[in-house]
Amino acid sequence: MSLKLSERSANVKPSSTLAITAKAKELKAAGRDVVGFGAGEPDFNTPANICDAAIKAINDGFTKYTPAGGTIELKKAVSEKFRNFNHLDYSPEQIIISNGGKHALTNIFDALLDPGDEVIIPAPYWLSYPEMVKLSDGKPVFVYSTAATGYKVSAAQIAEKVTDKTKALVLNTPNNPTGMVYSKKELEDIAKLAVEKDFYVVADEMYEALIYTGEEHVSIASLGEEIYKRTITCSGLSKSYAMTGWRVGYAGAPVDITKRMNAMQSHATSNVNSIAQKAAYEALTGPVDEMEKMRLEFDRRRQYMYSRVKEMKHVSCLEPEGAFYVFVDVNKACALSYKGKKIETAAVLAEILLNEFDTAVVPCADFGYPDHIRLSYAISMEQIEKGLDRIEKCLNELA
Repeated sequence: MSLKLSERSANVKPSSTLAITAKAKELKAAGRDVVGFGAGEPDFNTPANICDAAIKAINDGFTKYTPAGGTIELKKAVSEKFRNFNHLDYSPEQIIISNGGKHALTNIFDALLDPGDEVIIPAPYWLSYPEMVKLSDGKPVFVYSTAATGYKVSAAQIAEKVTDKTKALVLNTPNNPTGMVYSKKELEDIAKLAVEKDFYVVADEMYEALIYTGEEHVSIASLGEEIYKRTITCSGLSKSYAMTGWRVGYAGAPVDITKRMNAMQSHATSNVNSIAQKAAYEALTGPVDEMEKMRLEFDRRRQYMYSRVKEMKHVSCLEPEGAFYVFVDVNKACALSYKGKKIETAAVLAEILLNEFDTAVVPCADFGYPDHIRLSYAISMEQIEKGLDRIEKCLNELA
């Protein structure tokens, strides 16, 4: 018998965002003054009260196994957060605590999908969604949007992709990579379609606390009993609490789905780190002053980055409403050349920016848009200013 590895693992694409970030760090370690716009994580430290809760957990000996799906203490805190912030009534038994938002989503797709089931994914999309769906033996089905629609898809567009194999829709608002936010009316229309066509909605609301328009975040599951029964709401503490490395995510869902997620997690990973769960409890129940300070600083950077990019040659962008990204259309730049070399794709432009201008950006082919790049403003204003100066210099040198 010849030894071979699985076809499924061979077909998984590595994360290009993590690869870009790793390459930027490698060049920095080699002494290059690289500005990295790739990071999908806040540059702030985790607030002190959260860190203190973790230290106390260690000193108290809270270092043993917990229930696989999370401590009842943390589940109750998540339940209360869902009630107060999302206007959703998820009891503790409807909640699972997972090893970050990615793990929660992986559990969700494993619980929902049989081989060949289709999952509709609006584009632009976070690059991990299609890979997660494929790993769960599902089939990604893409619906594309344009700048003219605010990079958001309508219920009518989604309806065109619904078949008898449609099992779920992924809905990410605020969106990565665009920073755009679906309105309540847009969500109501999508909810109506999901109920009529009877498919699940996987609501990824990781950036829910990072909205800058003054509007309240709307969870699609809050829009009625029927859509609530068909929605799995997923979030976590990574982005809004500056806790990316702690790896705490969570989901709320109908009990039958949560039970299946819990069973699978019990075999795959057991519980989330016990110390991180204590830190997460403090994050959800403690003061929120530091989180609001971070949000306001992100907003300041957002406004600055948008004002700079929209004035640059050969590119365009919409003003983001949430998260911490600017989605930049570089189609015109791709038609030009640098030092006699035709650019053609955002990936080539990104390579030029990194190698010639010490600036790392994320080309968005893996997000469904090969003529766009993503810039993160989850870095210091000083770095943003320096990096944008370099991008502008590069664009000015294109011919």
